[in-house]
Amino acid sequence: MFSFAPPGLEEFYRTFSITYFSISHDEQQIAFSTNMNGHFNIWGMDLPNTFPYPLTMVNQRPSFVRFDPKGRFLLAGFDRDGDENQQIYAISPNGGQLMPIRVQHGKRHDFSDITQDGRYLYYSSDKDNAMYLNSYRYDLETEEETIIYEGKEVTTALLTVAPNGSSFVIAKASSNTHVACYLLIDDEEICLTPDDQVPHVVDFVRYLDDDQLVFTTNYQASHSYLVHYDIPTRAMTRLIQLENRDITWITVNQQGMIYFVAQNGVEDELFLYDLPTHAYRKIDFPGAVIHQISVRESGNLYVLCSSEDHPVNLYRRTIDGVWTQLTNLRVIGASPTMMQKAKTIHYPSFDGMIIEAMLFQPAKEKSNDHTIIFPHGGPQAADRKNFWSLTQFLLSQGYAIFSPNYRGSTGYGAEFTKMIERDWGGAPRQDVVSGIDYLIEQGLAHREKLFVMGGSYGGYMTLLLHGRHAEYFRAAVDIFGPSDLFTFYHSVPEFWKPMMDAWLGNPESDKEKMTEDSPITYLDAMTKPMLVIQGANDPRVVKAESDQIVERLRKKGRDIEYLVLEDEGHGFSKKENELRVYQRVIEFLDKHQWKEGK
Repeated sequence: MFSFAPPGLEEFYRTFSITYFSISHDEQQIAFSTNMNGHFNIWGMDLPNTFPYPLTMVNQRPSFVRFDPKGRFLLAGFDRDGDENQQIYAISPNGGQLMPIRVQHGKRHDFSDITQDGRYLYYSSDKDNAMYLNSYRYDLETEEETIIYEGKEVTTALLTVAPNGSSFVIAKASSNTHVACYLLIDDEEICLTPDDQVPHVVDFVRYLDDDQLVFTTNYQASHSYLVHYDIPTRAMTRLIQLENRDITWITVNQQGMIYFVAQNGVEDELFLYDLPTHAYRKIDFPGAVIHQISVRESGNLYVLCSSEDHPVNLYRRTIDGVWTQLTNLRVIGASPTMMQKAKTIHYPSFDGMIIEAMLFQPAKEKSNDHTIIFPHGGPQAADRKNFWSLTQFLLSQGYAIFSPNYRGSTGYGAEFTKMIERDWGGAPRQDVVSGIDYLIEQGLAHREKLFVMGGSYGGYMTLLLHGRHAEYFRAAVDIFGPSDLFTFYHSVPEFWKPMMDAWLGNPESDKEKMTEDSPITYLDAMTKPMLVIQGANDPRVVKAESDQIVERLRKKGRDIEYLVLEDEGHGFSKKENELRVYQRVIEFLDKHQWKEGK
């Protein structure tokens, strides 16, 4: 008999994804963002039928999708080839042409909410206020627009609006770890927490009705907890706080059902909180990491989740606790047993602080004994047990992958997350090096068989590790990483700039530190082969960041490969580009593997 070949690069990169979803008011239709045709578009399903069909064919990644509360239309945002200047459009529930609603190319329109009657659209934009952003109400019937909030001093965003439009909530971000929120009602601006000068974060603000809010905050706490806010009395009440866990996603309905997600290191936990009784319980769910949740008035819960060995899919949980898988995205040609799970490990860093990390190891019969050190992006984010086709493909080719959640990562407490601020290249870098030493000491990696690869801040860390610790690595792969903190400081989007001093440092007062932490300072020590990948339209880490380090290293005669994607930004939205990138990555890694006598 014949046997089938195992899945290769093409099969892994034809694994599709879902990024956002919305449910119609009657739960008869789901709309979701997916790249099932090789490009991101909005697709739909008519429940109980779960066969998907396309609603748009614009081949651009949606920034959001939202049903009109009455089911008459969909709202969605699209940018152009990763430039992140999303425009707002309306789409028929049957699909078809986009109807421009708020469009001004070259400017971003960040959707916030729509009133319960479906008449008023709310959003934030940089079109009149590039640095601080303004917030707007747009009347879909009369086409009249009103500025309802003008940003000043810090970056602002409109988060949510009362169902009847009587109040709304504005976020003011001094940094990623200091985001205070304010209720705007009857010409009054009220901080939702007792003191907006105390560094803390308020997030996931939801209206239960026109008079009640719930949200998460870490105000005077190490981890985020769940809060109820009574608008008429201005009373804030702590509902629940979990030990060593951040409460993240919240979804609510008018019956007082509150589902929330708690981040427990590299995995999530799902809970149901009943507001009338204040009882709560943990709910098992079919994944490891939750990407979005939505509870309906029926009590049905819709969840978008994945695990490290299973792609992202949509699920529904009925009021009686029965789960149904609504989509079935999977790796072509692969059985679930072919996927590898991560091991969660903990190791002491240079100063004794314990760092959590994931170690992916290939099947023994496939191992090539090489390990890829893979610092995550953000930097105030974390590597978690969500599915990434690149990880599973590299495992199938014999590579182990080490993903440390160095200080600055989220999910380990507010103080841990703050530790990277104004110290991008100090202690976090040493956390990664300590992790490498731990792997070698434990016999989990070989000193002469290491690579380093990362994207965004992970690309920055890749460059810095190459410059300061080249002796560890055979080669490096930098994917849109900042190379010079001074040029990066000045080239970020305008609305990032009010936060840059707190996040990165000040070029004048912190000149010595920023020079020390800039990869471009260490060009002479960057002696190993390097592959650099960059999106031409990247608004976060502009192409000049990669251009300058490639040019200067090539002048020194270094072995540098450079791939620029002309129709991408800060990431890969098109499958053919993703395939092209990772074909180049695997060829580069294979070429530079350790060989006897080499």
